Amino acid sequence: MNLLYLVFGENVRIHFQAHFSILTFLRHRPAGLGTITVVTDAPDFYRHLADHVTVLPVSAATLQAWRGEFDFFWRIKIKALEHVAALYPGVPLLYLDSDTFLHGSFTDLHKGLAAGYAYMHEPEGALAALGSKTEKRMWQQIGRKTFGGITLHERHQMWNAGVVGIPAQGGPEAIALALRICDDLSRAGVTPRLIEQFALALALQERFELRPARPFIGHYWSNKEEWNEAIASFLLESSLKGRSVTEDVAAVAHFNFQAVPVVKKLKNTRWRLVRLVDRLFPPRQVRYVE
Repeated sequence: MNLLYLVFGENVRIHFQAHFSILTFLRHRPAGLGTITVVTDAPDFYRHLADHVTVLPVSAATLQAWRGEFDFFWRIKIKALEHVAALYPGVPLLYLDSDTFLHGSFTDLHKGLAAGYAYMHEPEGALAALGSKTEKRMWQQIGRKTFGGITLHERHQMWNAGVVGIPAQGGPEAIALALRICDDLSRAGVTPRLIEQFALALALQERFELRPARPFIGHYWSNKEEWNEAIASFLLESSLKGRSVTEDVAAVAHFNFQAVPVVKKLKNTRWRLVRLVDRLFPPRQVRYVE
């Protein structure tokens, strides 16, 4: 199995999320974990992991080219999958967002991919039945129309794309299909926010039996603040104690993954009230060194 991370930008929090995620997988290298590939425009952040990962530096020009003719930002995820699948033919590919970690059976996940099952993090429901404004608008734009040669029906599911597992056999063809669907959706002027996610979900459920990766992999996209704090404490302790990567992997074995919720959704009203309070009661006596 080849793990793939696509991590770009100078926000150090994204990179330490990726570090932590990688550590959770490194425990299982003898059990079938192959290459760990990090596609990034910030390779210096991965010097500590140099003996354990393959870093593929990517330039701003390449990232721009991967956005395609419609300049769709998240098309780069599908292009990164295409690029790494071509570098490692015949190997199952597991893409991971940085805000993920392995907590379940690596062996079962590995066996599933080897058996030809595809994975995404979890199903979110049939697009035709989802209730957000974006999803309703998207279905109105694409329902019963054809994209990438696939005619959409009410049973097609939206899946969370924080994890994308693609079997070796048929994988490159599925990635190519996802890219065609993505470009056709962009060409049709579909609301862009969920295009790459739906293109991958549609391609994988058309080509494989698509299964949820949630039993194996945590994805804390809705509670990043608390997870960032927990991971920062873990990595700060590592730095202060001068731990090696091997010692960090051992320490991860004792990390309490159930101490922080992976899902924690807060109403928008709360954030509006927080911003209002900040405006009404700004900090006082702010002083910098002279």
